[in-house]
Amino acid sequence: MNIKNRITLIFTILTGSLMIVVFGVIYYFSHSYARSEFYQRVEERSHIIAQIHLEKDELSTRLYEEIRKKHVQILPNEQEGIYRVNLSQPRIPEDPVLEKLPDHFFSDIINNKGAHLTIGSTYYAGILYSDNEGDFIVITSADNIYGQAKMSNLLKILIYAFAFTLIALFFLGRYYAGKVLEPISQITDRVNEITATNLHLRLPAGRNKDELSKLSGTFNDMLDRLETTFELQSSFIDNASHELKNPLAAILGETEFTLRKTRSSDEYINALATVEKEAHRLELLINSLLNLAQASQDKQGLIIEPIRADELLFQAKQGVDRVNPRNNITLCLEGLPLDSQFLVLNGSLSLLTIALVNILDNACKFSDNEPVKVKITTSAYYIRISVEDKGIGIPAHHVKNISEPFFRAENARGIKGFGVGLTLAQKIIKMHKGKLNIDSVLSEGTTITVILPNSRK
Repeated sequence: MNIKNRITLIFTILTGSLMIVVFGVIYYFSHSYARSEFYQRVEERSHIIAQIHLEKDELSTRLYEEIRKKHVQILPNEQEGIYRVNLSQPRIPEDPVLEKLPDHFFSDIINNKGAHLTIGSTYYAGILYSDNEGDFIVITSADNIYGQAKMSNLLKILIYAFAFTLIALFFLGRYYAGKVLEPISQITDRVNEITATNLHLRLPAGRNKDELSKLSGTFNDMLDRLETTFELQSSFIDNASHELKNPLAAILGETEFTLRKTRSSDEYINALATVEKEAHRLELLINSLLNLAQASQDKQGLIIEPIRADELLFQAKQGVDRVNPRNNITLCLEGLPLDSQFLVLNGSLSLLTIALVNILDNACKFSDNEPVKVKITTSAYYIRISVEDKGIGIPAHHVKNISEPFFRAENARGIKGFGVGLTLAQKIIKMHKGKLNIDSVLSEGTTITVILPNSRK
């Protein structure tokens, strides 16, 4: 069953159930009112009958005539009876009509001076009437034919109204369910149109700020991320294949050229040196790609441990020293908090070291080993590591692209590198729920700030 039919069915069942309750309450109170009203009329007949038969001699002619006029309005199948009783020794009068009435009915009349009773469709009302001639029980019975006809007519009206309303509700519910689900159908149709070749298409967002608009917005955000990912992947593959082909072509070209004829020892040594150089370049590129692939994976399976930010910096500095002994990095550790817990973060020591080594190495490389200043600051829940250099800087229009794989700004094309270091660093920092901010001025320098949550967060 599709959602449209399910919504229609649930709506119809719930509304129908509510209507049954409402119509049942209407019928119940209408029946109670009709019953109470007819009891009252039968009881009034008992009083009139008592006045006519027991007090005729005491009534004026005018009052007697008024009572007679009232009495003329006889109820359907009305029967009446007047029975003398002795209240000191009450007992049921001997009468064939009274034998079918229960004993408690007479007891209630004597004790409460009045009682009501229904047997089948016949209503009984009895009163205790006292005058100068003694005490009497006056019993009147009648059939509530008109009341039952009214209630039967009301029941039919309610049943027909229920059936008609239920059918109308079903079709109205189906119509409006279709209207409500129409945006979802449009979203489904548009999603089916979107493939890897037309990721630029977007879903209709709508003007209302409802759940469907939020759903469309969420899908569009996802499509933005997918489109960006596909573009980056395409660019990554193109650039990676280009970077991998260069050293491989150099190695193959050098070996083919050398093997064409017998060479001297010096020529073989020079050829092997060229091959070794390109092989090292290829090794660095492959290691960078492997690190990038590792950082792109989920952090599940990594060893997460408490790490002190200052010790992490020392370890990263040692890593840069091994790669670039001529670096001019200065660690500024003044103003560290007295409480060491503000310096502790939870993460992968190996990955964070790789990230900081890449950031520090870039700072040294693009500033030609000019002084690089590294500073740690802390707050209640975050650790900030800023790396400031006086290098070539990044053009303003390239700052947003600088963390893409293999992207290199136009002023950095002649500097050795592959363009994956900052991309790798950003992925590792993002994996640790941190941020990497870049502030750069062309020809003046760059400041990269790494913000990581500490263990108190």
